[in-house]
Amino acid sequence: MISKLMKTSALALATSLTALSAAAQDGDARRVAFLASSSQNGYNQAIYAGVERAAKALGNVTVEIFDGEFSATTQFAQVEDLVAGGRFDALIVTPNDTVGIATALEGATDAGLVVAATLFPIGPDLKSMDPQVPGLTTTVAADPSISAAAAAEAVVRFCADKNPCNVAIIIGQLIYPFDNLRHETYLKVLGEHENIKIVATGEGNYSPDVALKSMQDILQANPGIHAVLSNADQHLIGIEIALTDAGIKAEDIYLIGCGLNQITVDAIRSGKIDATLAEVPASMGEAALNAVAAKLDGKDVERWIDPQKLRDIPLVVDKAWLDANPDFAAEWPG
Repeated sequence: MISKLMKTSALALATSLTALSAAAQDGDARRVAFLASSSQNGYNQAIYAGVERAAKALGNVTVEIFDGEFSATTQFAQVEDLVAGGRFDALIVTPNDTVGIATALEGATDAGLVVAATLFPIGPDLKSMDPQVPGLTTTVAADPSISAAAAAEAVVRFCADKNPCNVAIIIGQLIYPFDNLRHETYLKVLGEHENIKIVATGEGNYSPDVALKSMQDILQANPGIHAVLSNADQHLIGIEIALTDAGIKAEDIYLIGCGLNQITVDAIRSGKIDATLAEVPASMGEAALNAVAAKLDGKDVERWIDPQKLRDIPLVVDKAWLDANPDFAAEWPG
């Protein structure tokens, strides 16, 4: 009986020590919050998948996602709450408002949190990758006007032998500084060619349903479309449906998006869509997590990480490139 009690006590002690050890390990773990512009958005989910992948590989990092709901005020309040709560050592932010969020993040860095930006630089100058928030650790992003110009130039090449060449633009939301910059870039590049006529601009809000409605409205007033320039692959789904409903074959219209999701990759391979801009959201999230973890460990970190250098993929991905790389798979489903 005594032997049995001793064994039971020993087992209880071992279990207790295991629990204490796990608690200690969890207490030692770096705690990182990912502030998504929207946790329901597939692109943001892919960034977070990369964050989780890097955290798992490191082993001493815990991560948690917060839904910004595509709302600048919601995300601003989240930063303030997380700083006040004191649960986290670092923040990775995909911003809704690249300018407005800067003040809140200054409070975060002042409080000693390590902060990284993904997708866009944070601050008033979207073309500058140098930290515009004092204390910001790193920016995993690229100048949005560079990719916007590349997409517009692809449309220019398509339109070279058409006069006029009627082009519709579907942008995310013009209220966003980054989408406004993209739109201005489209207008500048396309406006340099007399044969190109921009017939309409609609907002897609990164949603197939919203893009569908915008494209339907555009086609009612402008049925003779030759090309559609969009800044999001999600828009292309709605755009294609609108074209089909209007009796127009998607294959007959030049369609270019941005994001490089798997749905678009498959559509380019089948010939329904012509091209998209390369994006690597999972690699971006992984790079951001590794950077903040290194900073928390007292290591030097690059102030700017160029997403285009994280994978060997051209900026504009078309059927020719995909045909030459048959095993390529996108980093997010769409």
